[in-house]
Amino acid sequence: MTTPQPLRDGEVACDTPLPVDATLAFIGHIQTPWPTRADCPRQGDPLAGPDCTIVVAAPWDRALDGIDQFERLDILYWLHQSRRDLVLQNPKHADAPRGTFSLRSPIRPNPIGLSNVRLVAREGNRLIVRGLECVNGTPLIDIKPDRCQFTPVG
Repeated sequence: MTTPQPLRDGEVACDTPLPVDATLAFIGHIQTPWPTRADCPRQGDPLAGPDCTIVVAAPWDRALDGIDQFERLDILYWLHQSRRDLVLQNPKHADAPRGTFSLRSPIRPNPIGLSNVRLVAREGNRLIVRGLECVNGTPLIDIKPDRCQFTPVG
């Protein structure tokens, strides 16, 4: 985690440490054009956003077999530069503080990011996608086909 930003008016941080009761294994990383959080867009654009690359590490790259049949994917990633202690946040676009769980802010107790992206191409262990909104080098947690593509028709 990077050095926490100063609190805005109305924001509340907690000093209770999070328990360590689960583990994650990162399966790769994400390459984007954004070197810092300040450079990232607020929302990714799967139609007009820049091409970004998801790099899947071995042995998990074999799990990409069949991914080409999907146009949209859900990408889960670890927002490794986010603070994890705010219970109330005061977003720049809001007129008052709000609870963390009522926001899509990257500041969360468990900073898991979720983006629905458009698959542009697969190149071996790399997926070229559009619609991401994370920092270059962000750790990859998981990839899933968009659940709407599994919805029965009729």
